[in-house]
Amino acid sequence: MKDFTINHAISVELPSLFEGRHLINGNWCKSEPGDTFERRSPSHGHIVSRSSRGGEAEANAAILAARTAFDSGVWSRVSGKERSAVLLKVADLIEQNVDRIAMIETLESGKPISQSRGEIEGAADLWRYAASLARSVHGDSHNSLGAEIMGVVLKEPIGVVSIITPWNFPFWILSQKLPFALAAGCTVVVKPSEMTPSTTVMLGELLIEAGIPAGVCNIVLGFGVPVGSVMSSHAEVDMISFTGSTAVGKTISAAASDTLKKVALELGGKNPQVIFPDANLEAASDAVVFGVYFNVGQCCNSSSRIIVHEDIAEKFCDRVVALSQRVRFGDPLDETTQVGAIVTPEHNTKIDTYVKQAQSDGARIALGGERLSVNGLGDQFYQPTVITHVAPDMPIAKDEVFGPVLSVLTFKTLDEAIALTNDSSYGLSAGVWSENVHTCLEFARRAETGTVWTNTWMDGFPEVAFGGVKQSGQGREIGRYGFEEFFEVKSVVMRVGNTRTPWVSQD
Repeated sequence: MKDFTINHAISVELPSLFEGRHLINGNWCKSEPGDTFERRSPSHGHIVSRSSRGGEAEANAAILAARTAFDSGVWSRVSGKERSAVLLKVADLIEQNVDRIAMIETLESGKPISQSRGEIEGAADLWRYAASLARSVHGDSHNSLGAEIMGVVLKEPIGVVSIITPWNFPFWILSQKLPFALAAGCTVVVKPSEMTPSTTVMLGELLIEAGIPAGVCNIVLGFGVPVGSVMSSHAEVDMISFTGSTAVGKTISAAASDTLKKVALELGGKNPQVIFPDANLEAASDAVVFGVYFNVGQCCNSSSRIIVHEDIAEKFCDRVVALSQRVRFGDPLDETTQVGAIVTPEHNTKIDTYVKQAQSDGARIALGGERLSVNGLGDQFYQPTVITHVAPDMPIAKDEVFGPVLSVLTFKTLDEAIALTNDSSYGLSAGVWSENVHTCLEFARRAETGTVWTNTWMDGFPEVAFGGVKQSGQGREIGRYGFEEFFEVKSVVMRVGNTRTPWVSQD
C-alpha cells in the first residue's frame, strides 16, 4: 500500500447531545407523537443530535404559516431597509457563533473543523451581500410610449419558497438561498438533510434573535418522504429551491409540475480541469489536488476528472500523486486535517464500487483505491485515489462518484479537450490551465458549463452567480442573478388623461 499522511484520533471534549425541533410560525415545537431521528458522527461514532421527525402535518403547518405571513405583508411589504437590517443582524450573530456551529457541522458531516469554520465565516458574507441587495430592488419605467401612456415594470417577491438543502454544505448552501429569498420579501419553509439538520436549527435560533417576524422563516426536520414531497407539491408554495442529486431534482420537478410552480435546481457535476503543456504545472497540480479532496470530495463542484495533454500526462500525474500523499486525511477535529470522513458507510461502499469497476474496466490505480482506517476512529474514510488510463465511456469518467477519487483522461488538441469536457450529461463547472490567454478564452466560450475557471479552481464570491446547465440544474444562486430568481415581474400600463379611443362605435 502507498504511504499516506494520516492524522489519528485526538482527545477532544465532544458537545452534549443537540436536540433539534421544528420552527413553525415563530414557535419551536416537537413532532406528535414525539417521533425523532438521530445522527451519529461518521468520524467519531458519537450521537451528535436527536431531532423531531416531521411529517405531513408539520410540513402543512409550516407552509400555512409562511403563506399567512406573506399575505399579511409583515415581511413582503416592509421596506428593503427594514429587511436589510434584520439580515445584517443575522450576519453579526453568525460571526459570534462560528465555533459552536462549526463543531456540530463537523460532527454531523465528517468534514474537517477548519473547513467547517471557513464555511460558517464565509456564510456571514453571503448574508451581508443579500442585505445590500434588499435595498437596491427596482424595476423599469417607460416614458417613451407616447404622451398618453406611462409604463412601469414592478418586481414583486414571488411568495412562499420551499428550500431543501443537502448534507455536504448544510450551512453554506442554505446561506446561498435563504438570505436572498428573505431579501426579496419572500417567506420560506426550510428542510435540511436528515443527516445534517442541526446547523439549520441553529441558524433559525439566530433569525429569531435578530427579530424576524413569526412565520417568515419556518423549519421542518425530517425526510424527503413525506416532508420534501409536501413542500414540492403543495399548492400554496410558489417556488422550490433545491440542491442535491440530479435524480432527486427530477423527482422534485415532477412533483412541482401539477401546480406549475417555479423550480430552481442546483444538482450534480462531473467537473473537469483541462491542463495544457504551457500551464503553470505546479499551481495546476495543487489546484487539482485541492479540487478533488476538498470536503472529502463530497462536493458538486469537485474536479473529479482531469483532462491532461498527452505530452505532459505522465509527469503531471506523478506530481498529483506526490501531492496527494502529503494531504492530511483523518480526524476531522484535528485542526491540521484536510480530508475527513465519508458521510455514511453506504456512500463509502458506493465510492469503492466505482473504483473497483474502473479497475475491472482496464483503468489503473496510481494511488489509493481502498477504504482507509484511522486509529481510534474506524474505517469510514477513503484513501486519496488517482485513477489513470481512464476511457471516456467508463462510469468513473461519466458519473458523479462524490468522493476523494480523481479520474485522469488525456487529449491532443484544444478541440479534443473541449469535446471531452462537453461529453457529459452534467454542466456545472470546468477549469482550464494555460498561459495562453487565447486558449483560455476559447475554452471558456465553448465549454458547456455554468462556471469556467481559468488558472484557478473554485474561487467564489457572493457577487458572482452560480449554477449549472444540462443535468446540473436550472436557475442561478447568489449574485444579482440569484437574487432575481425570487421575484415575479409585473407590468403596469397607465393611461394619462381621458385619452382612450372608444372601441364601440358611438354613432
